[in-house]
Amino acid sequence: MADTLAILVGGGPAPGINEVIASATIEAINCGLRVIGIYDGYRDLVAGTTAKTIELTIDYVAQNHTRGGSILRTSRTNPAQDERSLENCVASLERLDVQYLVCIGGDDTTFGATKIAERTKGKIGVCTVPKTIDNDLPLPENAPTFGFETARSVGAQIIESLIEDARTTVRWYLVISMGRKSGALALGMCKSAGATLAVIPEEFPGGKLDLRLVIDTIVGSIIKRRAQGREYGVAVVAEGIAERLSADALATLQNLEHDSYGHVRLADVPIGQLLRDGVRSRLRELGLDMTVLSKDIGYELRCARPVPFDLDYTRTLGYGAVRYLLSGGSGALIALSGGRLHPVALEDLLDPHTGRIRTRSVDVHSEAYAVARDYMVRIESDDLQSEQLASLARHTNLAPAEFASQFERTATARVRSS
Repeated sequence: MADTLAILVGGGPAPGINEVIASATIEAINCGLRVIGIYDGYRDLVAGTTAKTIELTIDYVAQNHTRGGSILRTSRTNPAQDERSLENCVASLERLDVQYLVCIGGDDTTFGATKIAERTKGKIGVCTVPKTIDNDLPLPENAPTFGFETARSVGAQIIESLIEDARTTVRWYLVISMGRKSGALALGMCKSAGATLAVIPEEFPGGKLDLRLVIDTIVGSIIKRRAQGREYGVAVVAEGIAERLSADALATLQNLEHDSYGHVRLADVPIGQLLRDGVRSRLRELGLDMTVLSKDIGYELRCARPVPFDLDYTRTLGYGAVRYLLSGGSGALIALSGGRLHPVALEDLLDPHTGRIRTRSVDVHSEAYAVARDYMVRIESDDLQSEQLASLARHTNLAPAEFASQFERTATARVRSS
């Protein structure tokens, strides 16, 4: 009887999942393996129940490989949340007679795969394929995670429409972008669409973040745009800002849920509403009457039809996952570097301080960030030390000295790469 390769998907959807499934399935079958898809990620495996599976064939995956979403669905179940969950997961895989396991997912799915690989000690070959529209996995050569390019492309098109709506109706939009640990998607969409500014967690070093500082960053941009003769704009804010907010800012929010990995469900944090109301209130304080609306962008991006870049990319990753496992490998993330497949040991991805998978943040000292920042409209340090200060203050009810005092915290020197 042929050995069995199983494929599962964990975490949030990302464009390109079905191409990974298709590519891995075709290569595995061509190499003489039987292939099954496990529905709903680790969920049923952890419960110790009979996992829902499907026999994957070349004909079936070939019909679905360019679709968005996941033909195997997905879940956020953590197989390593406790000892029993991990034991159940391994036992379930053994009952399915699985010799090889391909896990498609982000940092949490990869963390679970790491623990399965450790527990099975080579009895089951395990590898992961990095998936997340957040682009926050530390891949070699700063390679993007699959799904990011599609999400950025689709998101930029939405923002372009919002820019035109803002121009037409003379208003501001606060766009809240997905991105728990990284502002890469918010920055990428802002830069690609030519939005007024992006606000990402990486710009604010330290621990907890003052909500007023974020609000004044946006308000400063609104005032500067007004001084330039433009009373409309779009600000793109990474949802990860919510994780950094102080306890006082979140005090009014009750019963915030956490997922099985211990993360606050950011979808339950109304960061758009908090910022919208805060910006409106601050503008009234300054004597300004403007229409400000919030708009979440994220779920529209996760199941979009993948662009050619992600289809090309994921076809190679799925193929590489199977070739790696059949070569005797186990316990690695499959990456693509310089056009070559590059397995990265899962244990090398662990943060020694937290024991979790490391995440990648936006490098605010890079040229890529410097260019994006240079095209934004934000209060700069120079604005508070020149004739521009009087012009800015005139659009509020503040004297120049008062304006400088109140917006000094938000002003930064214009970024230049080193």
